[in-house]
Amino acid sequence: MADARRWLAVGLAATLLSGCGSSVGLSANHEMTGTVLDPPFAVADDALVDGSGAPYSLVADTDKKLTLVFFGYIHCPDICGIVMSTMASAMTRLTDGERADVDVTFVTTDPQRDTPELVGDYATNFDPDFIGLTGPIQTIIDVAKPLAIAVEQGDKLPSGGYDVAHGTQIVAINADDEGIAYWSEDVSSAQLAADLQHLLNE
Repeated sequence: MADARRWLAVGLAATLLSGCGSSVGLSANHEMTGTVLDPPFAVADDALVDGSGAPYSLVADTDKKLTLVFFGYIHCPDICGIVMSTMASAMTRLTDGERADVDVTFVTTDPQRDTPELVGDYATNFDPDFIGLTGPIQTIIDVAKPLAIAVEQGDKLPSGGYDVAHGTQIVAINADDEGIAYWSEDVSSAQLAADLQHLLNE
């Protein structure tokens, strides 16, 4: 009877170990929803301005494993809010340890209206840890360009701002200051979270 119990325990342990190995294999074989960049995008080191008015560079001030970057503007009627909500929801799907390895930055493309304080508040309304960034429009364009994000300032509006057109991709920058992946605006929070977990565990 003791032998039977011992072999049952051995079999159970083998099953559990097999399950663990299977889980690792699934992670290794994860199919990215986003696009992995090879070669990666360069990242400009121009200093933007964060919500407190302090300089913030996507090179000098990012030391997490991943930094997500999204360009938009506060008065954007639809896409910006949707993408920001997607990123916020994706972050809730990560473990505390994974969250600690990811920064999320929102860069305005409408600095005429989006002051440092306003853009900081806008970002943190989606998640208290999100970082809002602004700066001179030419600096924003210079930061966006190597990430393949088009930013175009159009006609001046009666409000004092400008009609703004901008790319809607989310770009991931790694700890080596390289743009390694991007997602389209229609990525789901579940897809984004799964991709982030895969990139963090590579």
